[in-house]
Amino acid sequence: MKLSVAFITFNEDRIIEKNLNSIHDLADEIVVVDSFSTDRTVEICKKFPKVKFVQKKFEGFGKQKNYAISLCNADWILFLDADEIPDQQAQQSIKKIVEAEAPPFNVYEIEFNNIFLGKALKYGGWGNIKRERLFRKNFGKYSEDIVHECFITSEKKGKIEGKINHYTYKDIYHHIEKSNKYTSMMAEKMYASGKSSNALKIVFKPMYQFIKSYFIRLGFLDGLVGYYAAATAAFYTFLKYKKLHEISKFGKAC
Repeated sequence: MKLSVAFITFNEDRIIEKNLNSIHDLADEIVVVDSFSTDRTVEICKKFPKVKFVQKKFEGFGKQKNYAISLCNADWILFLDADEIPDQQAQQSIKKIVEAEAPPFNVYEIEFNNIFLGKALKYGGWGNIKRERLFRKNFGKYSEDIVHECFITSEKKGKIEGKINHYTYKDIYHHIEKSNKYTSMMAEKMYASGKSSNALKIVFKPMYQFIKSYFIRLGFLDGLVGYYAAATAAFYTFLKYKKLHEISKFGKAC
């Protein structure tokens, strides 16, 4: 086996079939670690013969991803979120790397095309983002953070040609639902690391986040969606610090 493609999933039936179709021919095996989805995710995944489908209780994004890595059998691992689809150029570049006799790097990163409510954002902190997605097994792993985990490696990184199209949210309701979930986990993570919140942070951190996203990082150039992205980033920041304050005060999130 040359390439394992790995995912973690929970209620991803809006996009997982499109994703699996896009990489099915590229992969030698596809590892899906699911957190007991209640929609059609399980049914969809089991239609694909290359999918190794495993269910595991969710204990945080980092731990879940590392468990998926442990199940991969190929020399190379392409790790994708369920809403991330490599474009044709990226798929060709990945194929070239994994089939090479002596690739120059053991870890590769790729640029993202973040599609937010139907629009590809170029500003506001959404553009020019690169992340590690392709690596040889045993040359990297994820931090075991509950959320916003990072890829840990001591290797120099190459670059995959092409982009990953990141289809962030189905609609505003989906965005708000995920923001509520993620801010709760972020508050727990911050509390566990000894961070604190107070009235000043709850008031001024969101203000600064909006100014940074909309003005400093030129989010206004993305039009109305750019404004929405900046406004909701500020609201995300507000929820994160307000929930951290609640945990510090009462021992639980909002």
